[in-house]
Amino acid sequence: MTSSRAAKIDRLAATAAHKPTAEGEPQAGGNGPKSDAGVSLAASAWRRLRRNPMFLSGAVIIGLFLLLALLAPFIAPHDPGLRLLQDQVVQARNQLPPPQPGHPMGGDQYGRDFFSRMLLGSQQTLMVAVLATVIGLGGGLVLGTLAGAFGGWVDTVVMRIVDVLLSIPSLLLAVSIGAMFAQQSQFTVIIAVAIVQIPIFARLLRGTMLGVRESDHVLAARALGVKRRAIVFRHILPNSLGPVIVQSTLVLAIAILDAAALSFLGLGAADDSTPEWGQMLGNAQDFFDSQPHLAFWPAACIIAVALGFTLVGESMREALDPRQRR
Repeated sequence: MTSSRAAKIDRLAATAAHKPTAEGEPQAGGNGPKSDAGVSLAASAWRRLRRNPMFLSGAVIIGLFLLLALLAPFIAPHDPGLRLLQDQVVQARNQLPPPQPGHPMGGDQYGRDFFSRMLLGSQQTLMVAVLATVIGLGGGLVLGTLAGAFGGWVDTVVMRIVDVLLSIPSLLLAVSIGAMFAQQSQFTVIIAVAIVQIPIFARLLRGTMLGVRESDHVLAARALGVKRRAIVFRHILPNSLGPVIVQSTLVLAIAILDAAALSFLGLGAADDSTPEWGQMLGNAQDFFDSQPHLAFWPAACIIAVALGFTLVGESMREALDPRQRR
């Protein structure tokens, strides 16, 4: 039985493969909509994105966090692993170093500069999410291309595997995969999150390819005797990648949340000298009552950057929907 996640992906693939209707085309008498007359779908989408406040807000959020991650090694005032304020930590009273000159956000439970750890934590969080999404995208492209190009028993086998993976909640699947590794590290988090994303990309690409496979230019290529390999890689696959690339921005938001969740549960790197927001959030549990800022700032940053990618992804999906051209 197809899960609700699989059904949503199929609807997205059907929307991506849907052709613009005649209602969105200019009429001969000149009374029809003309805003996108003679303009490609990509150009029309970019025109709408530039006027979309949701897209602009998400782009600003993403841009700020990317800039922060790039400049973090240069603007972080201290080494995030040094326990510079350890003498101010009183574990018995949950007393931690307060904000002071040179340490604007104080220190953590080990006396390490919290501001420096927040800055450098942005690098690790974004790196894990981006690498996991890239690996998941690559695996999904392979499986989706096999299913969409060959069909038959290949399609059946691949899609049944994908359906099984999609029927399991993504976080539960990621935790199960991460727990299988004997030694936890950032690499295991990347692999666990990437495997969770593979079936999403595979099913979306396969559904889009099935829609494109029945388009006029593909049917014409078959009638002319073009080989299947050429049809797949020159006609079907290039015209099916758009919605998959757009979906990757939405998956990035999910990857950030899943990676942070795995680190929060202790399935990330055992050495916390290299900070990561999810790990910092997990370490702050024992100090939540007395030092809530240790949990608030990592959580706020995780939510903000995930929100940025979600806003951009949703805006791009709506802008590239052919039925929205008007």
